Amino acid sequence: MKRIMNILAILGLVLFLAGCGARSMVILIPDPDGNVGQLVVANEGGQQILNQANQSVKVTDSKTAPGKVSTLSAEEIQSTFSDALAAQPLPPVTFILYFLQDSNELTDESKAVLPQIFQTIRERGSADIVISGHTDTVGEKEYNYKLALDRAQVTSEILVASGSVRAHISVTSHGEGNPLIKTADEIAEPKNRRVEVVIK
Repeated sequence: MKRIMNILAILGLVLFLAGCGARSMVILIPDPDGNVGQLVVANEGGQQILNQANQSVKVTDSKTAPGKVSTLSAEEIQSTFSDALAAQPLPPVTFILYFLQDSNELTDESKAVLPQIFQTIRERGSADIVISGHTDTVGEKEYNYKLALDRAQVTSEILVASGSVRAHISVTSHGEGNPLIKTADEIAEPKNRRVEVVIK
């Protein structure tokens, strides 16, 4: 779904062109990580499947089958869809901060990352920041849920103190339920004692 959503800016241009009575073109571009999804272009006349980077197909009207699939060069994509590409939002940026065991105190290495987070928020003028707290599997699940929430809330307060708007920050807890490193129960794994800060 995520990969398909990455073409919506292009589809917006396609819908606009179709509304003007012009021939429409649909193109499948990779997401920011280079992954390519799949898109079915269908109407009453038939369908074509796009599943490779930069594949495109033209559609004349609702009753004529979509045309032959072709692959556009980067230059062709830029010249044809420059306005739509420029209008795309920046991809989210994720930072991971680690904590001392059974604590809401950041490790020294993670404290050193905070200025990068502050700068990213300022540069983007971000109004959508999601902070998710996590723990390792040592301890009871209910305790770990609260500890992860506490870590996320502490991180939120740090961001607010640096100038972020509290209303722009969402805080959640995953407890021990979404580990970065899969482990058995009661395993102290430093990389699971973390907060993820996603800046959109």
